[in-house]
Parts: sequence; structure tokens; C-alpha cells
Amino acid sequence: MGWLYRNIVRPGLFSWDSEEIHDHTLNGLGWISRHEVLREMVADFFESPSLPVSLWGLQFPNPVGVAAGMDKRAAAAPIWPSLGFGFSELGGVTRHLQPGNPGPRMFRAIPDQALINRMGFNNPGCMELARTLIDWRQKGLWPRHPVGINLGKSKITPLEEAAEDYGTSFGELWHLADFFVVNVSSPNTPNLRQLQDKSALQDILLHLQKINADLAAKTQNATKPRPILVKVAPDLSLEALDDIVELTSPCSLSGLVATNTTLNRPATPDPDLQRIYDETGGLSGLPLRSRSTEVIRHLWRQTQGRLPIIGVGGIFSAEDAWEKITAGASLIQIYSGLVYEGPGLSRSIVSGLQDKLRAHGLKTIQEAVGINSDSAKAIPLPQFV
Repeated sequence: MGWLYRNIVRPGLFSWDSEEIHDHTLNGLGWISRHEVLREMVADFFESPSLPVSLWGLQFPNPVGVAAGMDKRAAAAPIWPSLGFGFSELGGVTRHLQPGNPGPRMFRAIPDQALINRMGFNNPGCMELARTLIDWRQKGLWPRHPVGINLGKSKITPLEEAAEDYGTSFGELWHLADFFVVNVSSPNTPNLRQLQDKSALQDILLHLQKINADLAAKTQNATKPRPILVKVAPDLSLEALDDIVELTSPCSLSGLVATNTTLNRPATPDPDLQRIYDETGGLSGLPLRSRSTEVIRHLWRQTQGRLPIIGVGGIFSAEDAWEKITAGASLIQIYSGLVYEGPGLSRSIVSGLQDKLRAHGLKTIQEAVGINSDSAKAIPLPQFV
């Protein structure tokens, strides 16, 4: 299936503008989502074998998830389990509807299997996303795996009002998701990464946890508060990463997502590729793989394995996923790999992880988490240009 996609399907898809084909694909998957027979046909081809992970009181059918940005509008929310994913992270969503940055704003660096985007949190806003999710639920089409929501800051909201902005989205969507990811690391909203500063991030997280506790207390049978994670940038220094780790206890942080896209670029002698890399925006894909793994490894060490990590960045194979998991990731997510490798990737990764566990004499993914966290003694900043 992978060969067929890479050699027959992908060349045709890549003849389209990157964002245009993304939107067409999501609309098509949304249409399939509404038809049980079609969903079952997709599952026959792409559903992954069982490789369960238990985390935050949630049961994940397997550790491979859809990364934020793939389905910002929840347009195809019901289809992701049929495509083999153990969870999905929808969004990023902001308090206010926003169109994002002017196009073109997504680019393929095909020789390096990378993507550059400067989307700018284009999304329908938290109220519209809530309506979409409610509609899926009322139609009995809710995904049969944990669903997370990625929260961003509205571009029009000043930094000093960020906590309220995130809080409004969180409150509107709280009852519609299993966990939330606070995105303060996207490079495509002006000054957003300033919110990774320890003091600013603490204000946001404490505000969200207050809402979290209040809503949990008001629900029938006093539902537990939702897990709240923070997504970090790969370009942060060790000291900045450690500052975020220090918020774990005072802010009741449930985990970290490592990492977002990078502003750095790999060196290349190819002038055509260099023109792509000259585009502004965040870089994802294979060039990010090593750095994201090293960030995961550092965070695992600093937390002594007590804080769950979702690993994302340059995962194109079971080998890449195993590298992230053994460095310290309890779950992993894919985005660029799905674009380049096609819809069979999740199934391929899960099957490959099963082989890895057998080869190492392990029974569960949890047993593999962090077993290679000491394989490197230093974590250099990326040697990009």
C-alpha cells in the first residue's frame, strides 16, 4: 500500500497546491465519515492492530495519533480511527474565527520530505468547532478513540489577555474532548512564542485549571478535570525547557507535546530547495526528527519519566516511532509523514512497533518508554542555517 501511494497516488496529489489538496482530502474524508459502509471499507484496509496504551485514565487503542493541524475543523473526526489512529488531536482552534495568513502559505520541500507552513491558526473559532463536534456526537458518529483539542491564541488578542482568550475556548470545548493541548509554540502567530515564558505560561495554565476544576465539579458525578498538556517548540534552549518543566506541579500539568515546528532550516546546495526553505513559516518533517527526539529525551530525564510526553516530529516509520518512544514518549503523532507516506502509515507503524516489542522481549508500549533515554549525554541546539 505504501509503495502504491508513494509512486502512483502521491505524484498526482503533489501536482496540486499543498493547501488546496489538503482541504479537498479533508472534505472527502468528511463525506466518507458520514457513511457507515464506507468507514468500514476504509477500516478493512487501514485499521491498525491493537496495541493499547493507558494514560490519564484514557484507553488508547494504539499509541499513534493524528497531530494538530491535520483536522482543524473536525471536518473528518469520525474517520481517524478507521485510518488506524489510536487518538486524534483536533485544531488548533482559537476563541475567534480567523482566516489565518495570506496564501500561499504551505510548501513542500520534497527532496527532504519536509513541509513549511505559515497558516496562522486559520480556523472557524471555538463556537463553530463546538457545534461541529456536537453534531458528530448527536449523529452517533463520535470517534471511538480519545479526542484531544489543540488551543491557540487569537491573533487579535493582546498577549496580556491571552489567559482569558485560551480560557474561553477551553470552557466552550471542555465537555467535548478528552484532553487539551495549550499551543504557545506555533511560529505563525506574531509574538505567540513569548507565552512560553515561565511567568506568562503559568498565568495561562492556572487560569485554565481554575476553569477545569469548576467545570468538573459542576458535572454529574463530579467528573475528573481534563488533562492539560503544553506543546513546546524545538527551538527552545535547555533552560527554557526546564522552566516549563518546573510548572508541572504548581499548574497540575498532565504532559508535554514535543515538538512543534521549527523556524530553523537545514543547509542545502540545491537552489530550488533553498527557495522553498527561504519561505517563512514553521518546518516539519524529516529534518526535524533528530531535534524533536533529543527534546523528548531531555524532558524525560528532567522529569525522571514522571510526566507523559507525546512525541511528534519527523515520524515516517516504525523505526522513527520506536526512537521517540524509547527516548521517552508515551504516545506519538504524525502529520508530515502522513502526507508523504500515505494513509497506511499508522497501521504500518503499529505493526512495526509490535515487532519491536517482541524483538526486545517486551509486552507493552509502556515498558519501552524511555529505555534509551540515556543514549545521548548532550542535547545540542539544531545545526541548521
